[in-house]
This record gives sequence, structure tokens and C-alpha cells, in this order.
Amino acid sequence: MHADFRIGLGSLLAIACAISSVQAFYIPGWSIRTYLEDQAIPLQVNKVYSDKSQLQYAHYDLPFVCAPSGKKHAGYPSGKSVSLNLGEVLRGDRIMTSDYDLAMGQDQECQFLCTHRADRKAVSRARQLIEDGYVSEWIVDNLPGATSFVTVDKSHKYYAAGFKVGYKDFSPVTNKPRYFINNHHTFVIRWRKAPGRSGQRGGKVIVGFEVYPKSIEVGHRNSEGCPQDVHGDTDGLEIYIAPNSTSLAAQYPHSSYLPQENDIDDGATLAIPYSYSVYFREEERVEWSHRWEMYFNNQEEGNSIHWLAIANSLIICGLLSAVVVMIIHRTVFVDSKGRIRDGSLEDGKIRMKRVKSRTGLRSPRSVEKGSLLEQKGDADDMDASSDEDAIEDITGWKLLHADVFRPPIYAGFLAPLIGSGMQLVFMATSLLLLSCVGILNPSFRGGFVSVGMGLFIFAGIFSGYFSARVYKTFGGLNWRKNTLMTALLFPGLLFTTIFILNLFVWAQASSTALPFGTLVGLLFLWLFIQLPLVYLGSWYGFDNSQPYEHPTKTSSIPRQIPEQQWYTKSIHSVLLAGLVPFAVIFIELLFVFRSLWQDKSGYYYVFGFLTVVSIVNIVTVVEVTIVATYIQLCAENYHWWWQSIFIGGGSAFWVFIYCVWFYFIKLNIQGFVSGMLFFSYSLLACSVYGLLTGTVGFLTAYAFVRRIYGAIKAD
Repeated sequence: MHADFRIGLGSLLAIACAISSVQAFYIPGWSIRTYLEDQAIPLQVNKVYSDKSQLQYAHYDLPFVCAPSGKKHAGYPSGKSVSLNLGEVLRGDRIMTSDYDLAMGQDQECQFLCTHRADRKAVSRARQLIEDGYVSEWIVDNLPGATSFVTVDKSHKYYAAGFKVGYKDFSPVTNKPRYFINNHHTFVIRWRKAPGRSGQRGGKVIVGFEVYPKSIEVGHRNSEGCPQDVHGDTDGLEIYIAPNSTSLAAQYPHSSYLPQENDIDDGATLAIPYSYSVYFREEERVEWSHRWEMYFNNQEEGNSIHWLAIANSLIICGLLSAVVVMIIHRTVFVDSKGRIRDGSLEDGKIRMKRVKSRTGLRSPRSVEKGSLLEQKGDADDMDASSDEDAIEDITGWKLLHADVFRPPIYAGFLAPLIGSGMQLVFMATSLLLLSCVGILNPSFRGGFVSVGMGLFIFAGIFSGYFSARVYKTFGGLNWRKNTLMTALLFPGLLFTTIFILNLFVWAQASSTALPFGTLVGLLFLWLFIQLPLVYLGSWYGFDNSQPYEHPTKTSSIPRQIPEQQWYTKSIHSVLLAGLVPFAVIFIELLFVFRSLWQDKSGYYYVFGFLTVVSIVNIVTVVEVTIVATYIQLCAENYHWWWQSIFIGGGSAFWVFIYCVWFYFIKLNIQGFVSGMLFFSYSLLACSVYGLLTGTVGFLTAYAFVRRIYGAIKAD
């Protein structure tokens, strides 16, 4: 397990340029769908979400929208649930077919949908969602309905996924807030000729789906329910039912307390008519394989910041590389000149073996035969000088060669954590590679989470193998107990946390809550698929693999550790070392957090930049761990096993602090449950990240320690 850290800045920059140029949107020809003229196009409704809340709600669960009629549209009855993958369910999607009729190339000036009568509770719910800035997500040909924007100079057009449920303004008379619901939607579907033979046969592909919502009052509609003027300015439909004080007083004649208007059911309702318009427009400037770029054009100005993040990462990594090269040069080529044989430290006693003194006298082995008195005197002088040299050479980290591989405390917990960390390393590496080549892209809705879950389950075999082998190296015998701990400790923590949080979300009737069937499915994957894989890997790692060999033997009596300086103490060294990897990734973290917490659609797309920063981050963790471990060993502290994990994962602490800063400065999240979800999931994500980088730190420290103590071992 030797490590080579000679990585040039030029090589890293070349990798950065190559990976960042990858278009992680589509693989050309992947799941393309063509439509013929007049062919029905299904429109699916999904959910509503807001950047002020972590709670999402399914469209048909809203009490103020048209209920599905059950009629067939594009071959499917309305209200039918669409099959979802695990990632879609986990992200709160609830996709269902709708009653909207769309046919390729057929414009519709106006089509009436329904009139929904909303009671006071429904009106109150609508007002609250509008107040919180909720937007709707509808889907056509796997494209989310988008709000279209144009830059000030009108040179660029871009999309923002989703469109508002309604809007809020203030009465010019009373200055009180008023809420208007968007009850007319204009769909603009942009298409172009399909590539290849499909296009020659008249096939068309959809390259854009724009939604323009509008609020139109009942009085501005004709007898069929359609607006009298679809494109003109009209008064909006205020979502409001006037209070009925007389009714309240009649129901509570002898009470000084009158309940809120929304808490009673007096039969009052508000009629909300819904209608829509459809327009098809040809768009030759957008290729089907690049249609998702419209959702990211507004982020082009962030490319310069991405490059700044890479430059910052490379500079920090380059400086650390120079320090690591100096350390390796000193330990391998300078400090190790005086070699130590196995057994030279027995029960704390140093056995001297230098053969040349400072005075230049020859060793006893090379002294020519002479008088016994001369030989005896020369030998005495050289022995004294030799002892002085040996004591001078065997100092610092070399004094620990009989203790450095002593098994750590709580080794029974260390091995399962290393196994789970290797599981995360495999999953994260595979996800980044699949994202860079374009397999995981925005068109694969929920694919990142679904594939990640599958990789995590499959990597259970690696988790069991590495856990068992480390456990065997520590001298463990009960490998089945270690297997159960590996399979249950970290995955159990994840499942338990998600289950407890899910109880709070269930109470809010949010689609973010996982259905009971999904929880049972996750439990099945964990206990009946991952557990056997962990068992298989553990069996092979324990019975068919040898423990890792150490270059030096461990003495029977532990060496006393001297008093440590403040910078070598656990908490201080972890915090200081964690700052360096955090400085590498904090710029890119801003984009990731914006995608996860502000843009609930979750369309993060610059996986090329993310991959480069991740590689540099891992290299930085490796280098920081080497430096910190070397300093610790020089301070004659051989408890490096757990310390290496904490050093490698130290940046997770600063990432969580960054989450707290982002919550209070950048987000407008409101409500106890939303705040609890943010901090809980942030802490869980930081724990996963910390275990991943901590495992990298452990492997690095182990390889480094074996390397330097193998270098001082006598031939």
C-alpha cells in the first residue's frame, strides 16, 4: 500500500479542462420520442414546491384545483399515477396524468377545463401557498413547464422550471394584502423536425415547454367559461370569501369568542373557473439533445466562478504537494539512513548497532589484529561514540516503531466504519463518472438518487470485504459479529434518521413524506440484499485473504506518550486540518446548495466542474492527512488510527458550519418542520461526507506509516 503523491499542477489543469468540457446533459439518441401531426401529447401534473419551505404537495392533493375526471387523454385516464423510480419518490414527485388535451401542431385559443368550488379552508390553503411563493411543476415529454425570461439586452433567453400558483399585491384603498390565483394557463410548446428517418416521415420532437399563467376574474369570461380576451389585461380572480359575521353570531349567540372564519363550515364557497390555451411554435435553433440547456443559460455567468474555484483548489493542492514531497524526502531518504532492525526495541530498551563513530575511528569489525590493549581501547572509544550516535539517530517518529502498529481502542467499531466508508467511496466515484459521461442527466428524473441507492446496496460486498480484512489485521476472531455491525451500524443510522424525520413530514400531509410501501421497500433492500452482500464480502475477506502485514513488530509494553503541544491535540488538529479541504470546495458548495435548497427542481448540471473539485479535494485530504500524521508521530504519539479518520473528515465540521451560514443568510425557509428538515438532512449529509473523506484519510495514513517504517527496516 504505497502511495505516490507526485501530481503536477499541469496534469491537474489538463484534467480540469477535459472533464469540465463534458456535456452532462444527454447521450445523443437517448430516449428520444417523436410525435406525428395531430398525435396526442400527454400532459402530466406533478407537485408544488417553494424555496421558503421544504414541504412539497402533490397537485391533486390541493383542495382548490380541478379533480381528475377519469376520462382518457393520450390513451391514459386522468388521475392515473405514473410509475416512479426510487429517486423520484424520495424527491417528493407524485406524477399523474391530467385532463389537458394537447395534440401536436393543433393550436387552441381557449379550452375550458372545469369550475371548482372552494370552501373557506381551501381558500385559506390557497392564500397560504401563494404567500409562501409556491410554484407548480407540470411535465410534457419529460420537460418541466418553465417560466420564460429574457435578459435585459434581449440577447439571451432562458427558462426557470415551474410557474407560480398565484400572486400577491396590496389593495390601493385599504393597503391590505390581496391574493390572486392563476386560473388560466397558456402553453407554448416548441418543436422541431425529428432527426434521421423519423423526421423524413413527418416526425417532430419537443424542444421547449413554456407556461404563462394568468389570473382572470369570473366576470371576464363567456358562457363557456373561456376568457373574453385571452391576451388582454383583465382583472384577476381574488381568492377570497367575505366573512359572515351574522352567521358567526347566530351560531355562537352567548359567546364572547368567535372562531376564525376558516375554522367553520357555513357552506360558503368560491367558484374558480380553470381554462387553458395551447400554441405550437417551430424552433430550429435548439437541438433536441441540447434542449435542457435552456434551463441553465441563466447560470452561464457562474462559469467564471467555477474556474475560480478550480484555480483556488489547485493552488492550495500545489502548496500542500510541496510540503508532502519534503516530508517524504526527509522520512525516506534522510531520517531513515540509520536503519533499525526488528527487535532493536525490546521492552523499551534500545539496542545500539552503529558501526562508525564521529571521531573517524574504524568499527571493531574492521580493526586489524594488534595488541589486546590497543584493540580494547579502540573498542571502548567507539562503543561510547556509537551509543551517542544511535541515541541521536533514533529520535522522534522512529522511537515509535514498536508501538505504531499497536491495535487501537474500539477497534471493533473502527473496522465497520472503514467498511462503510469504502462503500461510500465506491458509490460517490461511480456517480461522478456516470454523471460526467452524461448517463445521469436532468432528463433521467430521479436517476441520481436511484442509481446512487443501487450502487450503495451493491457496494455492500466491498464494505464487508474491507471491514473483515481490517478486523482480521487487528486480530479479531468473531468475524460474523463484525459483519452484522458493518451491515447494521451506518445503514441503520441512515434509515432510522430518515424514518423519524418522515413522521414529522407525514403529519404535514406533504408529498415529501415517503409512502409506507417505499419504507418497506428500503427495509427489504437493506436487510435482504445488502446484508447478504456484506456477509459474502466479509466471508471472503476473512477466510480467503491475509491480514495486512506490518513492517515492524509490536512490543509487549506500550510506550508512554509525552505531553503534547496544543496543535497536536485531537480537537485542535482536526479543526485546523479540516480548514484546508474546506477551502478547496467552499466555492463549489455554493452552487450545490443553491441547486438543492433554493432551486427545488434540483437541476445541478456542472458535473465536470464538480468532478475536478472533488478530485482535488480528495488529493488535498490525502496530503493534509500525511502532514498531520507525520507531525503526530514526530510528537511521539502513536494513536494515529482514529486520529487519521478525524483528520480526513475534519472538513465535514466546516461544511456544516457553512450550512448554518447558508440557512440564515441565503435562505428564506419558514416553519419549524422545514427548518428541522434542513438541519437534519444537512447533518446527515455532512456525516456521510465526513465518513467518506475520513476513510480516505485512514487509508492514506496507513499507507504512509507502512511506507516510512518499512523504509527504516533493515534489509
